[in-house]
Amino acid sequence: MSPSPHSDAPIVVIGSGLAGWTTVRELRKLDATCLITLITADSGDFYAKPTLSNALAQKRTPEQLVTTPAVTLAQTLGMTLLAHTRVERVDTAHFTVSVTGHNVPTTLPYRALVLATGAHAIRVPLQGDAVDQVLSVNSLQDYSVFHARLTGTSSSQNNSEPKHPSVLIMGAGLIGCEFANDLAGAGYRVRLVDPATRPLATLLPEDASAQLHAALQGLGVTLNLGQTVVAIHQPESSSDTALRATLSGGESVDADIVLSAIGLRADTALAQAAGIACERGIQVDAQLQTSAPGVYALGDSAQYQAAGNRTLPYVMPIMTAARALASTLTGQSTEVKFPLMPVAVKTPALPLTIAPPLPGTSGGWQTASDGEWHWLDDEGKLRGFTLAGAVTSRRAKLVTMVTL
Repeated sequence: MSPSPHSDAPIVVIGSGLAGWTTVRELRKLDATCLITLITADSGDFYAKPTLSNALAQKRTPEQLVTTPAVTLAQTLGMTLLAHTRVERVDTAHFTVSVTGHNVPTTLPYRALVLATGAHAIRVPLQGDAVDQVLSVNSLQDYSVFHARLTGTSSSQNNSEPKHPSVLIMGAGLIGCEFANDLAGAGYRVRLVDPATRPLATLLPEDASAQLHAALQGLGVTLNLGQTVVAIHQPESSSDTALRATLSGGESVDADIVLSAIGLRADTALAQAAGIACERGIQVDAQLQTSAPGVYALGDSAQYQAAGNRTLPYVMPIMTAARALASTLTGQSTEVKFPLMPVAVKTPALPLTIAPPLPGTSGGWQTASDGEWHWLDDEGKLRGFTLAGAVTSRRAKLVTMVTL
């Protein structure tokens, strides 16, 4: 770790998502006394972000998703929490950050800086006078707004049971499919729109996509594939609460709520402003150091050299990276080594486990058996797999068989 002129300053972590809090936890395991400060623009309360896309069917409110209040975590871990505090600038030459917040010094020195700034939901340009009504869910605060809109839009007539609102989801990728399954399972009317011709097209073999398509349809989800949403308009009359969406094929469909689940883009704004090298994410080497001395990054905002210069917006890579980074920050330089990390897709209508091959791996998907597909390279070596339904139980065995 490059020397800082502030040897008695804390390790400063920016961001209170899984990456930020896991780094703090791992640091404390290795060093009981080092100074740690975590800065977050929100409350910092800890919740598992993956639960945002399957909370409705479980009847969990936004408040119930919080597993540990930030104040409790700070006390337990013996560190300083600066909640509702925004970092305006990183000065890599002087090892300081400039912040704004209540009763917070405007400039804070750091011994080492960890950027765990996460990612933003991608928003595509749309036409129409109701574009500002399109929601995204990428945080607990976003989910609270979405949940309030869902419950507030429910209506009942003549003392009948409340009528669930309809939801149009833009994007049939991982998050879009998870939300579609969750909403439909909770009784909502769901329409899924995606320019690809099949759900999870970039991750699944065609047959698995077809099974997921059928499973979602079985829940009552309407899929408009091979199309995009081009415009969102306000209701045509004061008595109509539904938004009107125009699809690229010319069809107009009504929905009470429009949810954009197109994907995530790494939040690199703070790093870029500080002159730190960024591409799809904040570029980090094998020790997770950025191009600036003493500045590190991990989580959804990082682009990992150790993973073929990819971003890895999943839980397992974050846990792996945090352990390696904590070791480096406490004096034992450690390279992060990512094992095979299958992704479990939360679609109970068709449980899926996906271990995609590394980008650029030659070969293709081959059906191994019912519900099991293997990615075989040109030499016949297993480079990835997909499991669906009951055979997801074979995950552990297949992990040992894959050639990385």
